[in-house]
Amino acid sequence: MIEGRINLYSDTQTRPCPAMRDAMAQAEVGDEQGFLDPSVNALCTRVAALLGKEAAVFLPTGTMCNEIAIAVHCRPGDEIYAHHSAHIISFEGGGPAAIAGAMLRALPGERGMYTLDSLRAAIRDGGRYGPRPALVEVEQTANMGGGSVWPLDRIESVCALARERGLATHLDGARLLNAVVASGVSAASYAAPFDSAWIDLSKGLGCPMGGVLAGSRAFIEQAWRCKQRIGGAMRQAGIIAAAGLYALEHNVARLAEDHANARRFAAIAGACAGVSLPYGAIDTNIVFVDVSATGVSAWRISELLEARGVNIGAMSDTLLRAVTHLDVSQAMVEEAAHGFAAVLDTLR
Repeated sequence: MIEGRINLYSDTQTRPCPAMRDAMAQAEVGDEQGFLDPSVNALCTRVAALLGKEAAVFLPTGTMCNEIAIAVHCRPGDEIYAHHSAHIISFEGGGPAAIAGAMLRALPGERGMYTLDSLRAAIRDGGRYGPRPALVEVEQTANMGGGSVWPLDRIESVCALARERGLATHLDGARLLNAVVASGVSAASYAAPFDSAWIDLSKGLGCPMGGVLAGSRAFIEQAWRCKQRIGGAMRQAGIIAAAGLYALEHNVARLAEDHANARRFAAIAGACAGVSLPYGAIDTNIVFVDVSATGVSAWRISELLEARGVNIGAMSDTLLRAVTHLDVSQAMVEEAAHGFAAVLDTLR
């Protein structure tokens, strides 16, 4: 990909703003492994409180947050239950198997969300002939479900079933704060039913990197052991933790602008002949566009948009994904959507 002027490839494409860079430059730092970095300590305390958990640990990436949580909750041969499109299945390089030796049971469901009934049907009886049921995972928002927001009552019912069956629960909260802003439900309420939960700093919050994983003190103690084992300790990490503190102070409420821009993009692109929005209403900042009825390749559309300075990801030959974020204004989103329409007309 050649990065264009309007980058809707993902909300991971954001760059730290000047004020965030200033906060990073002025950060107090120390050895985070010895809990001597004031900025890291402040970030972990803040996120633990945000998620209603006892403690938290700062990690380089969201994928590491997921993989460490899985490694703490599971033993080799255990089974994890997640939606078939979940990030831990599709985008983490087989990490659950490679790092924790755990199996993944992919569950069906619309818009990236499985149902209580599908989970109940999937959980094994725990007999010695099959894998041991160990962990139930939810991704909020559901990326490949079009940024859909899991309703709180569904989360609570899924986690209640997990507890009843003796399973641990984990919340992949990569875009949890998008769900919070869209629904009005607090992060702590969404995280409450889970044994572990995390938020990503490098997506809608606009930080250059990082995620924060939270849970009980005992869980975080074990998470630190895994962090050390897989090379996640970062020493003077306050420089990047300061970006997270800035983002939590300044970049949460504004996520509503990204959601409005996503709806605007969907309205323009979805009005093109032969184009459909496979996930219907736009909950947050992710828009999937289905071009199968146009007879035009999504890859080719993405290619020609890139030539116009617009980045939109092709997920298959018929499906495109646009993700709004703080580096893309309403005017830029409208330009990108009209560019999509023009490219489509040209290819027809």
